[in-house]
Amino acid sequence: MEFNAVILAGGRATRLGGVPKPGLTFDGASLLSHALQAAQGASAVVVVGPDTPGIGVLPEGVLTAREEPAFAGPAAAMAAGLAAIHQAGGQAPWTLVLACDMPHASRGIVPLWEALRQHPEVEGAMAVSADGRQQPLLGVYSTRALEREIAVASEASGLTNSPVFRLLARLNLLAVSVPEGSTDDVDTWEDAAALGIYNEQEADVKSQEETLEEWCRTLLQAFELEGVEVDINEVLAVAGVAAHSVVRPAAPLTTFIAGYAAGMARGIGQAADDTAMSAALDLARQVAKQYLEPGTEAE
Repeated sequence: MEFNAVILAGGRATRLGGVPKPGLTFDGASLLSHALQAAQGASAVVVVGPDTPGIGVLPEGVLTAREEPAFAGPAAAMAAGLAAIHQAGGQAPWTLVLACDMPHASRGIVPLWEALRQHPEVEGAMAVSADGRQQPLLGVYSTRALEREIAVASEASGLTNSPVFRLLARLNLLAVSVPEGSTDDVDTWEDAAALGIYNEQEADVKSQEETLEEWCRTLLQAFELEGVEVDINEVLAVAGVAAHSVVRPAAPLTTFIAGYAAGMARGIGQAADDTAMSAALDLARQVAKQYLEPGTEAE
């Protein structure tokens, strides 16, 4: 099956302290190199993202693109990649979309192609992890269908900070189970360590994590809440879900409302500090995950 490949190599890597993910080393090669290898066989390949120090020269023929504005999110990056391939004259019925921070993504690509061969009537196939999570950035989609939806979104609210699930919502897609680990990605240094990925800048980044902890203590002291324990990683995780499922600016709004709700619950004696915060974050995570799923509502 003929296909092009759009490799997403942008993003701020905030939880990595800004260290570019494409340049992280796994099994002797950069994550971007692994992604390019996973896309082997594509008629045209485009890498969407900023120049990354240490990557070196891309293989001959690989295109580059940048979403506008910069850091506008993966949906905007997909559009920029498709546009670059189209401008270069690339024509293929299918487009592999692949985030560069999944070092084992190649394991999941074969099942996607097998599913598409068995169901030629669909408009694409999206990977589903072993624990049931859909990963739209490991998927194969009808190029025509993607271009159609990008055009529709561009004429409406645009693609800046728009969730990928929204862009793909109207496509007739297969949800394909892929081998365990195929969709494991790198969002934090803990994720990286679990995958055997290390970076010489890690020590500097961890000092930023210490800064977050210090800032949290400073805020708690300012609000006379020294006895309250805040799970910073959990707050950031919920913010990440909101940014992914809704729009990126939803992250601080979600955590603010969750914190406000927890404070209200504690204030009226409905729950203790830890219980109130945990319940508020759990509910916020649930609502964010369900945001794009029609017919669901939080209990």
